[in-house]
Amino acid sequence: MSRLQVVSGKGGTGKTTVAAALALALAREGRRTLLVEVEGRQGLAQLFGAEALPYEERKIAVAPGGGEVFALAIDAERALLDYLQMFYKLGSAGRALKKLGAIDFATTIAPGLRDVLLTGKACEAVRRKDKAGRYVYDHVIMDAPPTGRITRFLNVNDEVAGLARFGPIHHQAQAVMKVLKSPETAVHLVTLLEEMPVQETADGIEELRGAGLPVGRVVVNMVRPHHLDEDTLRTAAEDHRAGVAKALSRAGLGGARRGGVAERLVEPLLAQAAEHAGRVELERAQRAVLAGLDLPTYELPLLGAGVDVAGLYELAKELRKQSVAE
Repeated sequence: MSRLQVVSGKGGTGKTTVAAALALALAREGRRTLLVEVEGRQGLAQLFGAEALPYEERKIAVAPGGGEVFALAIDAERALLDYLQMFYKLGSAGRALKKLGAIDFATTIAPGLRDVLLTGKACEAVRRKDKAGRYVYDHVIMDAPPTGRITRFLNVNDEVAGLARFGPIHHQAQAVMKVLKSPETAVHLVTLLEEMPVQETADGIEELRGAGLPVGRVVVNMVRPHHLDEDTLRTAAEDHRAGVAKALSRAGLGGARRGGVAERLVEPLLAQAAEHAGRVELERAQRAVLAGLDLPTYELPLLGAGVDVAGLYELAKELRKQSVAE
């Protein structure tokens, strides 16, 4: 299992939820995971019912078996200050630059620099070791930008390494890309069983492969249960009004006479059955598209009560059951 797990997906597919559940699933049996947010939305804090995450690694949950999940919201300006201190020993001069607005100017005028700082901070956590030479975190999970931007986001260090051909910036960019393009990393894409997210997932995988970035798994999120068996699905859209009315009557919902309760229920029941059958057929077609991507695909159920902390643990349990976190 790769040590850096990058989770992306089209907006609305629940990529942040999947990233959080994956962190819990990986933090089993005493392991430590770091969950990293790079978009400044504080989505992780909301999921875990915690206060806004600061620019520091903070324990946010304990997994079954005693594992720990830490979280970090990376701020580009603070990461730039760290960078200036690490390579140029600016110290208080760096803080003065922040007060003058120079750091905000730098990260705004050069958008690629922001991505370099964000990915660099995550990769530093992947490589970090304690005094005994052991990795501080067994896994780092990044809640990354959406699919449409993920390849450029992860590959920006390659561009920077090509532009800055020497010096600390060049070496830092090379070190980051060494992690991002190695077996240490896997980029997972989250989708729904709908045409647009599936197509965006397919396009994203093609772009990632073209850039030489390691694609991991496809996670199908919010999968709804099927309430009808195959025989019922095949006949759901057909006209069975009389039979349905009689069945309702036998169930004690009034006689099958014209205008009765049973007859008034027939139309909405048939409409719902036809809609369900249509959705199942659409999902079957999207599963076929995903199967053609030649990647391991896993499914997470739709949680009827919404996603809270208890829901995250339930999804983590499902990931472990499907061996996603092995």
